[in-house]
Amino acid sequence: VQTCALPIYAHQQTRRRTGDQNSLSPRSFHFTMSDDEDVEQFETADSGASTTIPMQAGNVRKGGFMVIKGRPTKVIEVTTSKTGKHGHAKCHFTATDIFTGKKMEELVPSSHNLEVPIVSREDYTLVDLNDEGFLGLMDDTGNVREDLKLPSGHDDAEALARQIQVQWDDGKELVLTVLKSMGEEQINATKEAPKQE
Repeated sequence: VQTCALPIYAHQQTRRRTGDQNSLSPRSFHFTMSDDEDVEQFETADSGASTTIPMQAGNVRKGGFMVIKGRPTKVIEVTTSKTGKHGHAKCHFTATDIFTGKKMEELVPSSHNLEVPIVSREDYTLVDLNDEGFLGLMDDTGNVREDLKLPSGHDDAEALARQIQVQWDDGKELVLTVLKSMGEEQINATKEAPKQE
């Protein structure tokens, strides 16, 4: 019995000796896996697009975004401590949750990576507002969505909801901005639609 321990590569060709039926070739290797072995499977619920990107802590600035305790936040203050004898300079971030307004803090070495949420804004024309607070929002292509409610959960959101309700009741045509990040969406601004000439 002849044994051979060669690394196997898809592109590697092994020498075939003339007339030798036991010669090795890429086609002579068959790999099977028994049903008893654990097979790691990966499934994703989304399209594979990430909701965050990594960024070095020292590059995050006031007014930027970062993830703190799994929540997307907007940085309102950054202070950096000096490098110690054996340590790194540290960045102290103070930020507010972009959806709840909750104030949060984080201390991270400036050379370490942290997560920055991907934040997008999209404008919609308000075409309906029902008694339960659900909004009819039309995009630029004429598609209407009715899955968002008036903003709520903190003082600024409640004030914005009251402003939208008053302007809607006054018959004003409104454009609402929807803030989206990490799978959440919320109305975060309103303005009157420009007059059509």
